[in-house]
Amino acid sequence: MSDPITDITIIGAGPTGLFASFYAGMRGVSAQLVDALPQVGGQLMALYPEKLIFDVAGHPEVLAKDLVRSLDAQARRWGQPRHLGQTVTGLERRDDHYVLTTTAGAYPTRAIVIAAGIGAFSPRRLPQRAAEPWYGRGIDDVVLDPAKYHGRRVLIIGGGDTAFDWADQLAGKAAHVTLAHRTDRFRAHGATVDSVNAHAASGRVTIHTWHELAEVHDVDGILRGVTLVHTKTKAPVRVDCDAVLPMLGFVSDMGAIGTWGLTIVNDEIHVNSQMETGVPGLYAAGDVTMYPGKLKLIATGFAEAATAVNQAVHWIHPEKKVNPGHSSNLAVFGQKDD
Repeated sequence: MSDPITDITIIGAGPTGLFASFYAGMRGVSAQLVDALPQVGGQLMALYPEKLIFDVAGHPEVLAKDLVRSLDAQARRWGQPRHLGQTVTGLERRDDHYVLTTTAGAYPTRAIVIAAGIGAFSPRRLPQRAAEPWYGRGIDDVVLDPAKYHGRRVLIIGGGDTAFDWADQLAGKAAHVTLAHRTDRFRAHGATVDSVNAHAASGRVTIHTWHELAEVHDVDGILRGVTLVHTKTKAPVRVDCDAVLPMLGFVSDMGAIGTWGLTIVNDEIHVNSQMETGVPGLYAAGDVTMYPGKLKLIATGFAEAATAVNQAVHWIHPEKKVNPGHSSNLAVFGQKDD
């Protein structure tokens, strides 16, 4: 096997996984990250990179994307390998270690920290066949760079938080924003709906309820508009646009992790206070976990990541203490080692 054995493999590169990656390096063990998404950040980057977060210690307020950027920089301190865009497919026990397999490789590891959030998730795609050829050519189901849509005519399809968040964020920056939803019932936060309605009243946004995509129109192979149809009357409406953002939610799946003998209920892994899953060497942290008193918060995920990594380090190297001591005294940072 070409890959060397890593001490800890972290499944999930969201906030909890990134902090676990940093913490493993701080404890002086080798680690690697695996994630199904092509970029780090998990739900923060895939769902709401432009939203402010107010309950992360040390940050009076921080954009989700900026928090990810800081966590990424912190984790990169140790130069650990990352295997992004790879879905976990299996786990095999071999003598004194495991081998984690993905869609692109096999990675020997002594312990695993599962920080998979809601599991491997992917955006729901538009059901209309007319849309399929345009993904990546004018239809984007994940927004990684909002500036890409500044000055352009944007159609957003959906009625949930993500659809309304992007309509609100892009109003006044895009040349025009059109929001289409197949009913008149929205699942977004009331304040965001009110804000988008205010943009609509000022002419920056047009809202089409009871409408869904029917056709995509192009000029010389470049998307330049769509036809929407009323879901009841089937009356068509032509919408000129340069980009279509289907914000239809995500499909999550625990996948192969569900076959590892863990106690999983409602896609949540039950752990004890040491973040142990009940399978030796397998730990979990973050939104994927459940235990009495569990709070699904980023702040909680950071603490759980530290607990899981410290327990894993002690399990791999019994001579190492569970408690790492204060980082300000650690030799790994050039300080006096306790």
